[in-house]
Amino acid sequence: MTNRPQIPPCTWKRPIGLGWNQPYTVRYPSNIDDGPWHGMPLGGFGAGCIGRSSRGDFNLWHIDGGEHTFKTVPACQFSIFESGQAYALSTQPPEDDTLQSWQWYPPSSVDQEGLGVRSGTYHALYPRSWFVYENVFKTQLTCEQFSPIWADNYQETSYPVAVLLWKAHNPTNAPITISIMLTWENMVGWFTNTLKSPEVRVRDDGSPVYEYQPAWGKSQGNYNCLAEDDQYFGCVFGAVSHSKTLAEGEGTWCIATTKNHPKNKQVEIFYHSRLNCLGNGADIWQSFSENGSLPNYIDETPADENTRLGAAIAVRLTLQPGETLEVPFVLSWDFPVTEFAAGVNYYRRYTDFFGCNGENAWQIATTALKSYHNWRSHIQNWQNPILERPDLPNWFKMALFNELYDLTSGGTLWNAASDIDPVGQFAVLECLDYRWYESLDVRLYGSFGLLMLFPELEKSVIRAFARAIPQSDDTTRIIGYYLTIKSQSPLAVRKVAGATPHDLGAPNEHVWEKTNYTSYQDCNLWKDLGCDFVLQVYRDFLLTGANDLDFLADCWDAIVQTLNYVKTFDLDGDSIPENSGAPDQTFDDWRLNGVSAYCGGLWLAALEAAIAICCILTNHRGTENTEVELQRSIYQGWLNQSKLIYQEKLWNGKYYRLDSESGSDVVMADQLCGQFYARLLSLPDIVPSDRAVSALKTVYDSCFLKFQNGKFGAANGVLPNGLPENPNSTHPLEVWTGINFGLAAFLVQMDMKSEAMRLTETVVRQIYDNGLQFRTPEAITANATFRASTYLRAMAIWGIYLLMC
Repeated sequence: MTNRPQIPPCTWKRPIGLGWNQPYTVRYPSNIDDGPWHGMPLGGFGAGCIGRSSRGDFNLWHIDGGEHTFKTVPACQFSIFESGQAYALSTQPPEDDTLQSWQWYPPSSVDQEGLGVRSGTYHALYPRSWFVYENVFKTQLTCEQFSPIWADNYQETSYPVAVLLWKAHNPTNAPITISIMLTWENMVGWFTNTLKSPEVRVRDDGSPVYEYQPAWGKSQGNYNCLAEDDQYFGCVFGAVSHSKTLAEGEGTWCIATTKNHPKNKQVEIFYHSRLNCLGNGADIWQSFSENGSLPNYIDETPADENTRLGAAIAVRLTLQPGETLEVPFVLSWDFPVTEFAAGVNYYRRYTDFFGCNGENAWQIATTALKSYHNWRSHIQNWQNPILERPDLPNWFKMALFNELYDLTSGGTLWNAASDIDPVGQFAVLECLDYRWYESLDVRLYGSFGLLMLFPELEKSVIRAFARAIPQSDDTTRIIGYYLTIKSQSPLAVRKVAGATPHDLGAPNEHVWEKTNYTSYQDCNLWKDLGCDFVLQVYRDFLLTGANDLDFLADCWDAIVQTLNYVKTFDLDGDSIPENSGAPDQTFDDWRLNGVSAYCGGLWLAALEAAIAICCILTNHRGTENTEVELQRSIYQGWLNQSKLIYQEKLWNGKYYRLDSESGSDVVMADQLCGQFYARLLSLPDIVPSDRAVSALKTVYDSCFLKFQNGKFGAANGVLPNGLPENPNSTHPLEVWTGINFGLAAFLVQMDMKSEAMRLTETVVRQIYDNGLQFRTPEAITANATFRASTYLRAMAIWGIYLLMC
């Protein structure tokens, strides 16, 4: 019997260092493809995060809000000494000839039948992950990693900290001496764009992009110093500053451990404050590999322009036969400022608790060392009710929690509190390739996780949209879509007053204030965004207790404006807007003509939601509120007329046509999103129930079972026989992970749970069996390619769970 930590049975797991034979690759060369070595991110929401892969290397650096850097830093590493042998615990040696004196951990060699040698197993169940080391050391060693993230926690969830908790057990009949060393490079100053307000250009896929050029490796002026009190020991990484005002990228890092081990007095701490990260590493490896010690060397001299500095802390202990000891390490960082365009600065949420001077990494680290047991209990208490449900399969529990990774590593922003935003403002990127925040059409499904777990953050996002709807921006731009089809682009105004914006802006401008960053399409012409806004307002009110009347009141004027705006697209006066023949909705490569099942259904559901909101406001404001009563009457009139038109123009006896004018026979997977939302919000059905069931069964059969024999998930739109209408089309033939999870939630809602779980499992396995973990894409194809990694919409899996509660 081992003394390993209790690891839930439903983790995503992989042998340490085992590669992928044929991981999915990116569909378009211009999209990001970092390869499959992604692990669970560490760090709080909006604090910046770090990723450590299943081969043990720290390789993901989302320290600068909204920006992506994927690169292994070899000096950032754990190492183990035991009985005359020592290994740095990454199976990936440096590729730049540095640290050549270090011995690197052997990778697992396991074939498809499971034969071979496992050097350990990596487990992940966000926000916790584990490295279990096997067959190399006599000591049973496990490193558990987590940050203090749990539901309804608006303080610790923001902290820039990672707990790295070692458990060591001696299963032998003789004492074992081991040493655990954490080395880290001083990267202060690296994470800011050195190109201030870089020029925006249009990429080959029509998306706007700008260049991100971090100060990577620029370490001049950096220094390391020891920090210590009666309980804790650490090293703080800083930089000489000549500025009175703290800038983005400036601040401190810290690595720390505890000095007190009451169960074992034979614990020693060693240190070295000036590791040469560009050298061969012998300055610490020589002594560490010999006996697990370090020279206890202190040098706080700042680095010159050709120097990169690291530091090391080692904890050496002797375990008696049968003895188990826990050794905590903590990694923290304090970079308080996020800069968007040059001079547009925000303080991060965690500064509400630790201040804004950038000198608090040590305080954050010691807070973690004092609190980590309590933090872990909070995480377990949040997760256990779900993990203990016998009706949920392990693969579902695994994906449910792990898809929340995006709330940490999705370029997440969470700024400091203010009077108007008492828990701060929050935002997550649509994805790393489409780098703008909180795309409203995407979050229609993708925000279920945030809503259910952090409802105040969810409502802060919707309030930001409500504030943006009345605003306008007359700047004109070309539309990228026309470049992709080699057609001349019209000039489009960036933001029309009254139109619901597509997104809350991008990290190179002014997020929350300057919206509609994307220029792939003219989002002022989209027919779904205003409806999406109204539905999310009512959803967030209803599913957070139906008592936050201030939230409804804050959004009311914007609801009126945006529904009036969408109604202007009703060109024939039948009270239902028509699609224009251009891609003018979330499927923005897919032309819809006339009344469409997707946008028309959202319009009907949004009108029902608006009517319900009118009733609530009238009841609580008093019957004299004639303005609200008038709006209710208008919406009811529109609804009565458009509901009939929707049925008349789109129902074909088996499913709802794509649209009323193209003549297409395509079965659209998400054709009844509006009906799903109506039922979710306990509104009247927008279509007869029997027709909804018929359409849903047709979607399941055609888009899923008949599309590539059900191997990949549901395609967005195919003919009833599962074949493409146009083999060269893009969006219709892609399997969108978030749309599939939304469709599965609809299946659960309509008492088709077994079908829902079969579809969901297929998509989950596509992600987690093919090297897409912790970078879930928007789309996968039947050619084993993907598009748009780290995508917001995939958190729609929480919508499935919501319907199963």
